[in-house]
Amino acid sequence: MILSSKRKVIQSIIVSILINGVVPVVVYNLLLDYFTSFVSLLLATLVPLLDNLYHIVKYRKFDAFGLFMLTGFILSLMAFLLGGSEKLILMRESLVTGILGLIFIGSLFYSKPLIYHFAIRFSSNDEPDQKSKFANNWEFSYFRFVIRLMTAVWGIALLVEAVIKTILVFELSISAFLAVSQIIFYSVLGVTILWTVIYRRYAKTRLDLLINEK
Repeated sequence: MILSSKRKVIQSIIVSILINGVVPVVVYNLLLDYFTSFVSLLLATLVPLLDNLYHIVKYRKFDAFGLFMLTGFILSLMAFLLGGSEKLILMRESLVTGILGLIFIGSLFYSKPLIYHFAIRFSSNDEPDQKSKFANNWEFSYFRFVIRLMTAVWGIALLVEAVIKTILVFELSISAFLAVSQIIFYSVLGVTILWTVIYRRYAKTRLDLLINEK
């Protein structure tokens, strides 16, 4: 069961990389013979958008990545209407990622940062008892430290991804950037998720000891 679940996750990641990375590169290069580089790039970015619109129609709901791509496409249209350049179109995802990173970091100045709200939603499965137990952990200073640290790490990771891709936009050709952008995105995302899983297990063990001592 677990192996089947992991296999589905891996397959989903591979398909996503193909649709959001490989296919746009191929489409872009094919269209160069018929359109300008700017128009070819804009049309190539429609591929991941159409894929996510299909997902929305099929499952009747937005998924996080679909919303991410839709936001990026809207930014692309704004760039086009404002006379944006090819570089600006390529930077659209980095702009969204950077904004999300700033939102994570900005939430640190509130009483309960963003990761707290994510964690209580996904760790409790909407069960009142589990939510109450999770919320009670907030009285422990160590728990508050863990939540704030995880929020900061995710915010920094998203900003780093945005900065790296922004730099590469001006260093690589369009084809090369389209090819490596998704690799960078999933690499940063994968490392951050791996750190989160490992650190969460360590923090949970220590928190359980503190709760038992109390």
